[in-house]
Amino acid sequence: MPSLNRKYLIIKHLVIVFLGFFILTSFTKNPTKGKKGESITITVKPISEVVFKEEFNFPFLQKDFIGFREALAFKESQGSYTVVNKLGYLGKYQFGKSTLKRFRIYNTSNFLKNPELQENTFTALCKVNKWILRRDIKRFVGKKINGIRITESGILAAAHLSGAGNVKKYLRSYGKFTFNDAFGTSIQHYLRKFKGYDVSNIIANKHAKV
Repeated sequence: MPSLNRKYLIIKHLVIVFLGFFILTSFTKNPTKGKKGESITITVKPISEVVFKEEFNFPFLQKDFIGFREALAFKESQGSYTVVNKLGYLGKYQFGKSTLKRFRIYNTSNFLKNPELQENTFTALCKVNKWILRRDIKRFVGKKINGIRITESGILAAAHLSGAGNVKKYLRSYGKFTFNDAFGTSIQHYLRKFKGYDVSNIIANKHAKV
């Protein structure tokens, strides 16, 4: 589980990246040696090409479970443990109160002050969702639905967004069933955005606890 030091390190990386917007460039020169008065073409690449890998929400993250959870957290809350959105979803992973009750968490004020508890709750929820969707993971991973390659991490991310039951409906209808959250984010968007992470270390567990 990440410590507060890791959180600060990630924030430090972000600061470096944004500062890099002003200092990081990639140049190409005319291969012919310039004569006096000859112009030289300089191409400046966008910062996204220099620093970020495709589909990463965070720079420098690997495509493993840690990378998965940090990318998802950045999408949900920009990685803030203390944020509460206007719909009442809480913390780094924007948990609903009903989900917290599932894990016997009732004191939301303490929850927001406890990063370790938030990380443990996210891992436990992934285990439960993986158990609920175990047959669908086996059946659909590797297939394409609406042009999206289905992966285990994409399924778990979509379950975090919409609930495992809605992901089942989407997959079993081959994309005919649709779901958008209150902000308009769809199951398809999460399936695409968070595909391809290695989440094999998450063991399906119906009775996972925090």
